Amino acid sequence: MKGLLIKDFKLLKGQKNFFMAITAISIIMIIVSPGTSFPIGFLGFVGALFSLSSISYDEFDNGNAFLFSLPITRKDYVLEKYIFGLISGIMSLLGTVISLVAIGITKTGSFNEIFLTAGSLFPTILLILSIMLPFILKFGGEKGRIAIIGVMGLIFVIGLLLIKTTEYLGID
Repeated sequence: MKGLLIKDFKLLKGQKNFFMAITAISIIMIIVSPGTSFPIGFLGFVGALFSLSSISYDEFDNGNAFLFSLPITRKDYVLEKYIFGLISGIMSLLGTVISLVAIGITKTGSFNEIFLTAGSLFPTILLILSIMLPFILKFGGEKGRIAIIGVMGLIFVIGLLLIKTTEYLGID
């Protein structure tokens, strides 16, 4: 598993310009609207969702066939993707620092809001990874994204039908 993590961090290192741009966007957003917790969630989710993109990189050019010729199991591969998603989600710490510095400089915003957002981010990242990773692993990188959109659309339609049904029946 250590080798898989090293491979994914090498991929992450190759995307450093992308992550610098994401960090710049976070800094610009905190300048435009100081005192918000936008960078915490934004950087955290972008970092965590990079684990989904790393699956596409693994599939590229039959890379999975090579990976599974190594002494790893599918269970190790899935566990590594969850661990990598959580580790890369730690980018939210950078967002927390950016938000705290902005609050310190501008004296607007709430430290409690920042810490509440930062504390609730890891369970949210884990929930999102637990929903999205199985789809991506089952259907592949591109088809998995389409399947996720389909499932989210189905959940939306079911929720909308449930709301309309309760309104029609006069249930508050």
